[in-house]
Amino acid sequence: MNFTGKTAVVTGAGRGLGFSYAQVLATLGTNVVISDIGADKLGAGGDGSIAMEAAQTLRDKGFNVVGHHGDLSSEQGCEQLVATAIHTFDQLDILIHNAGWVGYQAIEEADTTFIGRAVDINIYTPLWLCKHAWKHLKQSAAPRVVLTSSDRAMYQQYARPGLVAYVVNAVSPVAKTRMWGVTGEPENLKPEWVTPGVVFLASQHCQDSGYVLRASNGQFTATRFVENPGVDYPVNLARVKATSAEQVAQLWDQIKEH
Repeated sequence: MNFTGKTAVVTGAGRGLGFSYAQVLATLGTNVVISDIGADKLGAGGDGSIAMEAAQTLRDKGFNVVGHHGDLSSEQGCEQLVATAIHTFDQLDILIHNAGWVGYQAIEEADTTFIGRAVDINIYTPLWLCKHAWKHLKQSAAPRVVLTSSDRAMYQQYARPGLVAYVVNAVSPVAKTRMWGVTGEPENLKPEWVTPGVVFLASQHCQDSGYVLRASNGQFTATRFVENPGVDYPVNLARVKATSAEQVAQLWDQIKEH
């Protein structure tokens, strides 16, 4: 794969996964902005040397890489990161949001600081990054945005105490209400035709968790990620093996099979 001339921003790239992403992209010809606040294992504090030293390591190998140290939990911080990419490389083609934070706290002990930190970096940050990157990405011939999720969020069996938000049930309703701009009684997609599913989820008869109940027009389907047989999580997903981006591309039809 040839990424020559493209520019990528990678958040949380001073160490771990983010650094690996940045390093491979750089070897493929990408100009890379390594962004990292340098927080500790609890997500607190900041060390500006983390991003700068990571960038220097790759520059020493001859790659076009710059470091960025900043707090991405605010819109201003995200705007400043995008501005760094544009100022340095005059374009932006790829945004990889790898930075994240997760803490373990019982729901009955949840406090504003804990929730705020999780919401800022995991929800607001990708939105602010995309907002300020969008006008530049639209000028790219092949713009790409890659966000990050978690198996613990997708697979109920991997949930852990303190991460209860990952395992509650949810409803995805479709009904003609004021949000549709509908007044009066609709002929179809009636709100009351969604209600039986929600009442069931709220009842003692519902013994499952981690489901999203799709409800529309009196029809229901409950979905959640189901693990493949033979999985030894996380070391063996019992699925398609690939050792390079080229192999992933070649095997993509198999990888995306349900």
